[in-house]
Amino acid sequence: MAAYSFLSTYFSSPTLPPRFPSANRLPKATLPLSKSFSPRSLRSTCIVASLRQTSHSNHSSAPESANCSTLNKFLDSLFVLITSAALSVSIFVTDVDSAAAFVVTPSRKLQTDELATVRLFQDNTPSVVYITNLASRQDAFTLDVLEVPQGSGSGFVWDKKGHIVTNYHVIRGASDLRVTLADQTTYDAKVVGFDQDKDVAVLRIDAPKDKLRPIPVGVSADLLVGQKVFAIGNPFGLDHTLTTGVISGLRREISSAATGRPIQDVIQTDAAINPGNSGGPLLDSSGNLIGINTAIYSPSGASSGVGFSIPVDTVGGIVDQLVQFGKVTRPILGIKFAPDQSVEQLGVSGVLVLDAPPNGPAGKAGLLSTKRDTYGRLILGDIITSVNGKKVSNGSDLYRILDQCKVGETVSVEVLRGDHVEKIPVILEPKADES
Repeated sequence: MAAYSFLSTYFSSPTLPPRFPSANRLPKATLPLSKSFSPRSLRSTCIVASLRQTSHSNHSSAPESANCSTLNKFLDSLFVLITSAALSVSIFVTDVDSAAAFVVTPSRKLQTDELATVRLFQDNTPSVVYITNLASRQDAFTLDVLEVPQGSGSGFVWDKKGHIVTNYHVIRGASDLRVTLADQTTYDAKVVGFDQDKDVAVLRIDAPKDKLRPIPVGVSADLLVGQKVFAIGNPFGLDHTLTTGVISGLRREISSAATGRPIQDVIQTDAAINPGNSGGPLLDSSGNLIGINTAIYSPSGASSGVGFSIPVDTVGGIVDQLVQFGKVTRPILGIKFAPDQSVEQLGVSGVLVLDAPPNGPAGKAGLLSTKRDTYGRLILGDIITSVNGKKVSNGSDLYRILDQCKVGETVSVEVLRGDHVEKIPVILEPKADES
């Protein structure tokens, strides 16, 4: 539009001569040398020349009058041309500014809940780390031993001593482990201890204290279904990612990926938890740790809206034991029991003892194992029906009761032996291979 306005004004001017007059067509008298040259000075010169023409009656000044007339026409045309150009430029600039006003918008103001979420992410991201699981592999051609990444996950800083908390299945089978902090510095990590039954592990790195920001620890006993939660981790190897949701269920039970032992009181959330989020923190709206993201329920292996986190009340006691002793002293009966489906087929309720080693707590107390007689017939062992008066219907019930007991405690085990019931006292012992 601006270019069209400029050209239309230029060619529509009736006073514009076909070409600009050259300097040699104007008399030298009409072009006085001056430091400032402008159309106004030229017009003044022509006015003086016309006065001179009027005062003298000779015909020698006729050419000068004609030249001044031509110059006046030229100056009028030049004035119109400059004015048109100025208007066109002003219109063009106005158009650009008005267009820019629609493109460049002022920054939007965030709502209160958005500001709280942004602040939560910024405050807690320095506490979340990225863990790489390395495995040793031998090259088939050169026979060189190489370290190849075989998995990754998330974790978080527990204290200023460099302890990192994550899931056990994140570090399982690793020959070496590396921890990357939020500032992208990487450190070799050593395993302090792990609890396979609860899928918790503790690592340690030698990092400066000013780079370690422990995550604030909250409480999971007073959680409510529907309250907001936030998960921070490194899904699919991506840098720190935040997902939000609510607590969709409490007191869930899942099985440990390593031992199959049930984990009780698990938090269920719809916050997206994908591969790589494992070991990362689950936070409440105050930014406090309430759980460790550990598993998802999905046939495809990706988030489907059902994720699980180990409650921080369970994690806290495990981490303290691992840091102090390097192991968890969890009590055991020292038996191997049959799958729940096998017991159901027998038409009874309880835990069928398949094996009770004589050097274990149950074997020392006299519990009988399942065996075969000289003819190959199966002789069932004891079937545990209750412990300390609490009914035992399956293996999960037995584990749940034992988790509430302590090492060295004597428990009353009620068993179905043949066609009669017996109560046998058993002294609980720690798991021998726990490390």
